[in-house]
Amino acid sequence: MAEITAALVKELREKTGAGMMDCKKALAENNGDIDAAADWLREKGILKAAKKADRVAAEGLIGIASSGTSAALVEVNSETDFVARNEGFQKAVRGIADIALKNNGDVAKVAHALSPDGDGTVNEMLQRLVATVGENMTLRRAAALSVKEGVVATYVHNTAADGLGKIGVLVALESSGDKSRLTDLGRKIAMHVASMKPLATTTAELDPAVVEKERQILTAQAAESGKPANVVEKMVEGRIRKFYQESVLVEQAFVMDPDTTVGKFVEKHAAELKTPVTLKGFVKFEVGEGIEKPLSDFAGEVASMGGPKS
Repeated sequence: MAEITAALVKELREKTGAGMMDCKKALAENNGDIDAAADWLREKGILKAAKKADRVAAEGLIGIASSGTSAALVEVNSETDFVARNEGFQKAVRGIADIALKNNGDVAKVAHALSPDGDGTVNEMLQRLVATVGENMTLRRAAALSVKEGVVATYVHNTAADGLGKIGVLVALESSGDKSRLTDLGRKIAMHVASMKPLATTTAELDPAVVEKERQILTAQAAESGKPANVVEKMVEGRIRKFYQESVLVEQAFVMDPDTTVGKFVEKHAAELKTPVTLKGFVKFEVGEGIEKPLSDFAGEVASMGGPKS
């Protein structure tokens, strides 16, 4: 068998644009023959996938999988919402969510795990889908929550199919209370999270950098009032408390009962269940959040397809 050198891998990569590991595998499968390896990559659909890899994928689906006291979320992106409605894509996302549950939401492990169809890794399965469907697709992220005792409730918003949608939320409640009532409580809190988008479960869990940036902005705004420094300081502290009320889950007014906070809502249910209930945390994924989408002139693109005017 021919030695697969770094130079050979580099040459094939430059020739095809495929990933380094794909090039190495292609060369190994074809005894170091560059041309045969390039054909192999094409046959596997990897070349087509490589050509689309730089295209922005900001649509797609959130997939949820749960089992007992654990649940997981994944975000798998596509270029268009049309593909997100494709049954093959939905089946793939559902399978990837199941894998994320088994791997505690570790996205690197999920990407390199055996694919749901049993043919290669999850990443390789997505490459085959790219070749079939004709759009770039990526496994962007994954997360999981678990509790020793209690439930991890789930909620999907803008549902595309069972366990799939545009927004997915997990809420972990630790308690020895009735599971069905805890699940109902957790689902209501998850719906609140989808709507109100808190930054953290408790004030202590807020990113200090986020708090400091907010404090700087509020200080600058308060200083413009021209009031004395001690008054400005009190104004800032009051506005920081308001920031906590808007950004921290347990401090937020509960959407289904604005007269109480989420924290008090949990305490009320704990009293009814006659056992402590601890809100351990939440995770919220929304398709495409944080991805910069390119602006496109759709009318111009359609017009250019007609060719030059005579």
